[in-house]
Amino acid sequence: MTSSPLVRWSAITAPILLFVYGTFRLIDGLDGHHDKGGFLWKSGHVLFFIGFALFGALAVGIRGALTGLGPAGRLVANVATAAALFGAACFLWITVGDLSESFQDSASLPAWLQIVGPVLFQLGVLTLLGQLVRARMIPAWSPVAMLLGFIAIAVSLDLIPVASLVVLIGLLPVAGVRLGRRRTASPLR
Repeated sequence: MTSSPLVRWSAITAPILLFVYGTFRLIDGLDGHHDKGGFLWKSGHVLFFIGFALFGALAVGIRGALTGLGPAGRLVANVATAAALFGAACFLWITVGDLSESFQDSASLPAWLQIVGPVLFQLGVLTLLGQLVRARMIPAWSPVAMLLGFIAIAVSLDLIPVASLVVLIGLLPVAGVRLGRRRTASPLR
């Protein structure tokens, strides 16, 4: 896949920031509780915020890479991008609330959006990745890896470091990184 610099950078950087956040979260919780005012908590959440802003940018960048779609394909891509951006915004809203008690007290994200937002993000990104697979721009395992990474996070937040590495592997083809050898077709004789 020929990616724009924004897509390449976001596809690599967002999961790395998620990894660092997850690692900070694990270290912060080693004593049995998370220190919400501590350096690791705040730093990790700022990195998480930046990471999800980059995931939003990634969705927009993928949408831009999907050229030559018919009307139905454009509609699917636009709806998927909107879903991914809405979901990313929900993650950002929750993160700001985690960083600021006054924000959380005055503008808490409704509980149903705390569930729906992440689901919409995942469905949107997976749909966009599916369109890249359909256009033969990335391998079919790429969205599968992304899905597995986010399932791991849903199972336990303690799995964020491992899950973020799985997400990174899934996004490497989006960043233009080739894994393994590319088979070349041999001519028929």
